[in-house]
Amino acid sequence: MNSRERVLGRVRRALADVPRDEGPYERAVPRDYLREHGERTPRQTVDLLAENLAGYRAIVHRTDDGELSVLITRLLAARGSRYVLVPPGLPPEWMSAAGPTRIHDRAASTPRELDRADSVVTGCALAVAETGTIVLDGSPGQGRRRITLVPDHHICVVRVPDQVVASVPQALERLDPARPLTWISGPSATSDIELDRVEGVHGPRTLEVVLVE
Repeated sequence: MNSRERVLGRVRRALADVPRDEGPYERAVPRDYLREHGERTPRQTVDLLAENLAGYRAIVHRTDDGELSVLITRLLAARGSRYVLVPPGLPPEWMSAAGPTRIHDRAASTPRELDRADSVVTGCALAVAETGTIVLDGSPGQGRRRITLVPDHHICVVRVPDQVVASVPQALERLDPARPLTWISGPSATSDIELDRVEGVHGPRTLEVVLVE
């Protein structure tokens, strides 16, 4: 008997005298909490997202489709990025032909290769306005989770208002729980017992969010 079988055996014995509940899981726990706090127009929801992103020290930009590639090129140049990671499904019109050398997300990429990248550009699954959170789900336009954790600079594109929801409950209704979800609220940061903030510990030191109408 291995450790797994031993643990599961203890669980079964602990549950042996518990009556079987035939009710569906969806009804097991009442979910009558608020789905959002207050009523807002789509424009107000996007404004709230921008405000809360900035509150988490993310840098927020607003643009439209026609200016997106120009803005991304300018942000990479301002950062001095020589190499930029791109996921396989990133729309080609997001990136100008001129600019940093692109490193494509490959399963065979080593940590050393990923560490060469100065920046990464991705889309997102959606964004939550009330919490200032960006959610990635590993889709082709976002790539594997690791490419958004290794580079020190992350540019994330959010289409507004289509990819913006007001609250976490609304986000969970739209996300696939079987996908590898990454929830990002601002740049990576931590603090010690003295509350000295240190950024870039376990993810990008700089998060720039581009809201595209």
